[in-house]
Amino acid sequence: MNQSPLRDLQPLKTNDSATILVGTVLWAIALVALLIAQPDPEHRWWIWTCVSGICGGLFGLWFVRRRDRRRPSPASREPEPPAPRTPVPPVSPTPPSL
Repeated sequence: MNQSPLRDLQPLKTNDSATILVGTVLWAIALVALLIAQPDPEHRWWIWTCVSGICGGLFGLWFVRRRDRRRPSPASREPEPPAPRTPVPPVSPTPPSL
């Protein structure tokens, strides 16, 4: 079965900064809730988990924004030439007779 070759998949355009910011805010809300609730001494590590999540989110924001600044703008990229198409052989409308 001859099929035309599939084109390469392009990455999705997402707003990574907003995603990371939402996660960081959720960690901050959890931290505030834990500081208000004052967990037992054996569960104090939850507080440090929230602090680590906030620090990781702040690093992620810095990294994504730095990456986006270094990326060339879409207008400055050269357009990609279309992929060469291979001809599809004609298909007979009726099966051959035996």
